[in-house]
Amino acid sequence: MNKYDEITRARELLELPERATMDEIKTNYREFINKWHPDKCREGKEKCTEMTARIVSAYRTIIDYCNNYRFSFSKEEVKNHLSDHEWWFERFGSASLWEK
Repeated sequence: MNKYDEITRARELLELPERATMDEIKTNYREFINKWHPDKCREGKEKCTEMTARIVSAYRTIIDYCNNYRFSFSKEEVKNHLSDHEWWFERFGSASLWEK
């Protein structure tokens, strides 16, 4: 299995979209751990233990990818992540639409 497939499987197990924040990753992980932890899970103990191991492994895969991701701070890349307000301000400045 290649790295992309491994990350995709981990992402799908944690029910993450293709783009997720660190908070979303952690929240989904906590929800699944709480659901499948052998002390809380109502399924068979073996199934719960297996799912907990899979969830922890998936989380580690995602976190490893995030921690080793090489971020770009180029002007072009930063522009790709402007908020709506920043996008508007960059294109039109602070002038109001109703000013003459």
